[in-house]
Amino acid sequence: MIRIAVIGAGLIGRCHVEVIERVDGAEVACVVDPAPDTQTFAAERGLPWAASIAEMLTRLRPDGAIIATPNTLHVPNGMDCVAAGMPILIEKPIADDTTTAQRLIDQAATKAVPILVGHHRRHNPIISAARARIDSGALGAIVAAHAQCWFYKPDQYFATGWRKQKGAGPIFINLIHDIDLMRHLIGEVDSVHAFRSSVTRGHAVEDTAVVSLRFANGALGTVTVSDAIVAPWSWELTAAENPAYPATGQSCYLIGGTRGSLEIPTGTVWSQDDAPSWWKPIHHHADAVPSIDPLDAQIAHFCDVINGAAPLVSGAEGLASLKVIEAIHRSAETGMPVSLI
Repeated sequence: MIRIAVIGAGLIGRCHVEVIERVDGAEVACVVDPAPDTQTFAAERGLPWAASIAEMLTRLRPDGAIIATPNTLHVPNGMDCVAAGMPILIEKPIADDTTTAQRLIDQAATKAVPILVGHHRRHNPIISAARARIDSGALGAIVAAHAQCWFYKPDQYFATGWRKQKGAGPIFINLIHDIDLMRHLIGEVDSVHAFRSSVTRGHAVEDTAVVSLRFANGALGTVTVSDAIVAPWSWELTAAENPAYPATGQSCYLIGGTRGSLEIPTGTVWSQDDAPSWWKPIHHHADAVPSIDPLDAQIAHFCDVINGAAPLVSGAEGLASLKVIEAIHRSAETGMPVSLI
């Protein structure tokens, strides 16, 4: 059995505990969090508890650790684990800035400690199938893409104070998933132009943002995110990954090429039988894709990483997506395009 510690027992940390408990070959080594209620949570599940990483390393010594603490703690928590030679699965974003993220990656490389970044959607067969279709050339040359992430977070979500402060916000917490998938499916981003607004919620971080992307291969993209819109077009509400979210059957990504277009996550492909023309009928079909929980697949993969496999989403990949997010914030602050080249 691979023994995995969960550092941070908030919403996502407790989810990881549940996932580990149902994945074959893995078990929860301990829960690490100084909050008193987390000790109760661990006791109710019959799990060891530690108030700090230092205590965890002294008493329990797991095979690997998941870092599910607030964004600002990712790097210091990661450094502690890396110093101990412990493989880590670190929740996205890998850090709240690229400088400290690079420091963690460099230290991990020095210690030969693997980092898996928690961009769990890449583990979904829907994404694997979409990537295969694009790579096959079935859509032709990719011309444009659009990702939409609209949903409404209830007021109680913000009762946890850090979610209203710098380092949180839907760009960091939510949009980074969509940016990561746009990079994975379309290619590297070489420039962004963004606008953001906090007028609806009035928090210290944005509630809405609009971004234009230019990819290195010449494709263009648009991305919008808002946690203050009642709408059916977000990954959580379309992919049916998590039963906590009511599935809408819609798509939230559109990828368009010279031979066809693809809707994700429905997998619907739109194409024509011969030479493309807007006067000719457009046909559509959707291929069946097996349904699995990507969080389960991610934990199974993390076990493989602990045993020596290369991470599907490495620290460098997490850093590349964070660089785009950082550029989006910089562009939104200045109102000017930002180059990543």
